[in-house]
Amino acid sequence: MTAKPTEVQSDGLLARILSSLDDDKAEDVVTIDLRGRSSVADYMVVCSGRSSRQVAAIAEKLVERLKQEFGRTCKVEGKEQGDWVLIDAADVVVHVFRPEVREFYQLEKMWMPAGAGLASRQN
Repeated sequence: MTAKPTEVQSDGLLARILSSLDDDKAEDVVTIDLRGRSSVADYMVVCSGRSSRQVAAIAEKLVERLKQEFGRTCKVEGKEQGDWVLIDAADVVVHVFRPEVREFYQLEKMWMPAGAGLASRQN
């Protein structure tokens, strides 16, 4: 079976997003495969920054890189507060949290397949 062009694009986009998050020292990076489960995006990435300033910086650098390298303009919500920034890159949705806010909302628990646990964590 050959991959559809949109899958290749979303996989390449995901790889660049994960690389950007790693470059900017995002912590506890979790990737959730949404293909076949949601029409919103192919992947969701959830990660943490240590402070509001780092959360905002991680998000800002990611948006800049995606614009430069893919010509993709992302929708961004929450950057001013720096507690929880949502970056909508179309095929991949990224959530960058302060650890306390992430723990409160436990967003990835809603989307992780049953029994997945910590196996999907990147760090």
